[in-house]
Amino acid sequence: MLSYATTGEAEAALGRALTWAEAAWLRYSASMPDSYLHLHGAAITLVVYTLAPLPLALLDLRAPEAASPYKLQPRAKHSPAAFLRCYVYSVRVSLLLLLLPYMLVSYADTKIMEMRRGLPLPSTGEVSAQLAVYFLMEDYINYWIHRLLHTRWCYDKIHSVHHEFTAPMGYAVWYDHWAEKLLLSAASLAGPAVAPCHVTTLWLWFAARLIEGINIHSGFRLPFGLAKLIPFYGGAEHHDYHHYVGGRSQSNFAPVFTYCDYIYGTDKGYKYHEATKKAKLREVADKKAKKGEGNTGKHD
Repeated sequence: MLSYATTGEAEAALGRALTWAEAAWLRYSASMPDSYLHLHGAAITLVVYTLAPLPLALLDLRAPEAASPYKLQPRAKHSPAAFLRCYVYSVRVSLLLLLLPYMLVSYADTKIMEMRRGLPLPSTGEVSAQLAVYFLMEDYINYWIHRLLHTRWCYDKIHSVHHEFTAPMGYAVWYDHWAEKLLLSAASLAGPAVAPCHVTTLWLWFAARLIEGINIHSGFRLPFGLAKLIPFYGGAEHHDYHHYVGGRSQSNFAPVFTYCDYIYGTDKGYKYHEATKKAKLREVADKKAKKGEGNTGKHD
């Protein structure tokens, strides 16, 4: 609940006119309890999870021939029932059994972290810097959690649920055991705990991290992928290989950036796979070139 009842009070306290975003935030949240604002995170993540994977899912289902050139595992076909089963299970576990209770518990944590909910709103530079810190911290923590989950007991009892999809799709980002979801959710709050933010930045962080997770589980190599723009960003190709190998995989544990895999040597299997694939492509290209030369000679 904001301490200002009117725009005049807010502008007098800040010593300047409100921006359009701050005025909209004041109108929306002035009389809303802090706990309600915090629970917006659950609604935002559910909407993002429902809508963000939908375009590629429809492309895969309705136009498989058009989708095939962009799929990382073109032979893998997911039925409508598989998409629905993945979505229903994920929402049930994520939202009903964990996310809402987790949001209620973490609300107390935001009080301890002194998370802001009032005015002024954070600047673009502040939000960008905080999101960068959150991505880097969560990425490092999740790298080690992921390695732990690939130990024999943890994989058999927990992580094998997530690896049911050897050819992942966007909705598989939330398809995991409740214990794994609890670990990963705790890691996502490490950044905000170290660098407290405004509640709107927290919402943006939840949405951005989920969209990134949907991207690396999409199963598609898109021509406008972020891997070409962001240094050390693994993208869908990096994580798809991890799912393709499955439980035996000791490679590509990093969820976002690849620097941990590089530093700790857990990208060797992937590098060998990529080198072998490129060698085969060159071999095929050479054979086609030689065949073309031979046909040209006969024609002459």
